[in-house]
Amino acid sequence: MLLTAFAGLLLYAAPSVSQSPERYKVRLTTVPMDGGMRNTVAGNGSASATLVGTKLSITGTFDGLKSAATSAQVHSGVARGVRGNPIGNLEIAKSTRGSISGSVDLTADQVKSLREGRLYVEVASEKAPEGNLWGWLLK
Repeated sequence: MLLTAFAGLLLYAAPSVSQSPERYKVRLTTVPMDGGMRNTVAGNGSASATLVGTKLSITGTFDGLKSAATSAQVHSGVARGVRGNPIGNLEIAKSTRGSISGSVDLTADQVKSLREGRLYVEVASEKAPEGNLWGWLLK
């Protein structure tokens, strides 16, 4: 009976082992597209992300934007360094400096993309609605 109880505890504990958090870092920087964007794009920031199961949680800060932030999203690129489509929204301070936070429930393919370095955070601002800061989620 004691052996059965011990085996039951092992089975119960096994899922928590597979749910151990994976940690990622994000360095938010500008990526000017052309010389004209130097007047509208500036700033930097950082964030950390934790994946538990399929839930990706992100917290971070930014500073030095030339206009107030309007949105922050997690995007999935087709390759590392290549822009892609948004997959989730984050909360962001509507200011030139502040915080970013939120979580996104990922699909199995998006978890794979995260582990392959193809997910990134994009911060848009009033003067740079196509994106002011970008940062790839990397280990």
